[in-house]
Amino acid sequence: MSDTRSFPFQTSLNASTLFPFKLSLPDQVRVAAEAGFGGIELWVNDLDTYLAGGGTLGELRAAIDQAGIAVVNAIAFFPWADADSATRERGCAQAEREMRMLAELGCAAVAAPPFGNVANVSLSSMAGHFARLAKLARGIGIEPYLEFWGRAPTLSRLSEALYVAMESGLPDAKLLIDPFHMYTGGSDLAGLAYLKRANIGIVHVNDYPAAPDRQQITDAERVFPGAGVAPTHAFASLLDRAGYRGYLSLELFIQDYHGQTALEVARRGLAAMQSAYTIHAKE
Repeated sequence: MSDTRSFPFQTSLNASTLFPFKLSLPDQVRVAAEAGFGGIELWVNDLDTYLAGGGTLGELRAAIDQAGIAVVNAIAFFPWADADSATRERGCAQAEREMRMLAELGCAAVAAPPFGNVANVSLSSMAGHFARLAKLARGIGIEPYLEFWGRAPTLSRLSEALYVAMESGLPDAKLLIDPFHMYTGGSDLAGLAYLKRANIGIVHVNDYPAAPDRQQITDAERVFPGAGVAPTHAFASLLDRAGYRGYLSLELFIQDYHGQTALEVARRGLAAMQSAYTIHAKE
């Protein structure tokens, strides 16, 4: 019996991984492309800073096109599901403004995490709010990816995200999956077996050490894929069985890379991701 190996996914770099280097948006794009990633996830906060500094969407789109990389998703923080209706309305206006900018860059999607005051928002209400957001986003040409946060008071688990997606009435609602948030929120890895490829928008990849424990660990303590105790091979196998062939996006918040350059970090991350998420099949 032989062991066949494959890497059936596409690769992306979440710009958070490069935050310690304080790169401009065009430089983030350049580094991701030069390292060999096929896609990049931009942060809207960085986009606002870039535009405030005199950059233009046209110039950034030209840099993206020249690099030959896809903007596969964006990280944004608008309170689309806030308990307060006025805040929600402002959140939808913010979302529309930001998504129109992203559409000009050719960005495919935007993350929709449970940002804001959601502690007393029911999952059924959240489903209705997500349906509204999806209608707005799709009218602009953007796909919203429903994201659960492990420490959120509501929408902290994969099972809750699945419920919201189902109750939204959208047959093709898409989730953003992240092993770190599955860990901190206590989601069962087996829950991934309920997902089909059409319902996975993008997968953030990372790893985490055994200590600090689940209750104390922070984003800054995420580590490169394969360097921690996450059940990465089982995670990858479940994605493969679901038929997922989309992007794995490296999302780290390491604060000090100890003398490595941005390009060295990006290349290291790509190699770690491809190794950790390789599928092993017995013949």
